[in-house]
Amino acid sequence: MASLQGKWTKLDQKGSGPGARSSHAIALVGHEVYAFGGEFTPRVPVDNKLHVFDLEALTWSVADATGDVPPPRVGVSMAAVGSTIYVFGGRDAAHKELNELYSFDTCTNKWTLLSSADAGPPHRSYHSTAADERHVYIFGGCGVEGRLNDLWAFDVVAQKWIKYPAAGDGCKGRGGPGLVVAQGKIWVVYGFAGMEVDDVHCFDPVHGQWAQVETSGEKPTARSVFSTVGIGKYIIIYGGEVDPSDLGHLGAGKFIGEVYSLDTDTLMWTRWDDGPDLETHPGPRGWCAFAGGWKDGKQGLLVYGGNSPSNDRLDDIYFFTPSLDGIET
Repeated sequence: MASLQGKWTKLDQKGSGPGARSSHAIALVGHEVYAFGGEFTPRVPVDNKLHVFDLEALTWSVADATGDVPPPRVGVSMAAVGSTIYVFGGRDAAHKELNELYSFDTCTNKWTLLSSADAGPPHRSYHSTAADERHVYIFGGCGVEGRLNDLWAFDVVAQKWIKYPAAGDGCKGRGGPGLVVAQGKIWVVYGFAGMEVDDVHCFDPVHGQWAQVETSGEKPTARSVFSTVGIGKYIIIYGGEVDPSDLGHLGAGKFIGEVYSLDTDTLMWTRWDDGPDLETHPGPRGWCAFAGGWKDGKQGLLVYGGNSPSNDRLDDIYFFTPSLDGIET
């Protein structure tokens, strides 16, 4: 089988941007990237501005936001459905886990608090979020009493939460997993469950059933806090932490910079040839903000910032474009 090819492009940033950070989140709406939250110093939230990067002009701005502006936080997640961005959870400056769900209307620049307290998922940070045309999915993360393995969906049309069956003992509670919607199922990939794990689980929302899937091929090493995107039937992952620091969140663990994909039909992993020796390659990192989207008519993965092997926060932006010509998606 021929190797899968992909290309990284480092994007220029004109003018001053929000700066280096990790444990933040981004979402793409059209040709604009919305960035929120994160830290420069470990566990200290940077700000609560909504920074906007124009993929065409390559310039940063700050949204003139109104409404229920969320307080600063780290370990937050975001997802976009149409022109609306949804922000959930995270951890505040007092290291308190949060569970508010906010929406941000990119047409009106207005924040709205949609749920809090006992409505919706329990408090958490370093969870994962994915979305389809109608739902925003929340899985796992670090809860008040430990790591979680629960799955929720917010129906953006009905404006209500759906609680799905928990994943069960076979899928340990975890932080920093990959979460992707592919072929009508929700996939949980890897994560940190007291140790880096390399299992894959999927949930069928139609039948309400979880299954652990056995994968084959060029299987990636166990990891967490990596970047993830779903393109067609493929789950594509990049980077992540393969060995945590002895200092925990205060230090940098061992990061990796490879790209792999999981074919959700064959359940086979493949490592991509993505030019690891080129200057345009982002290299090893984790705790990045990432999102799937389109640039110059091509679908791919956008990665912004993160933490480096030297424990320095990063401020660069890369776009990964997989060459899927002739590959069924």
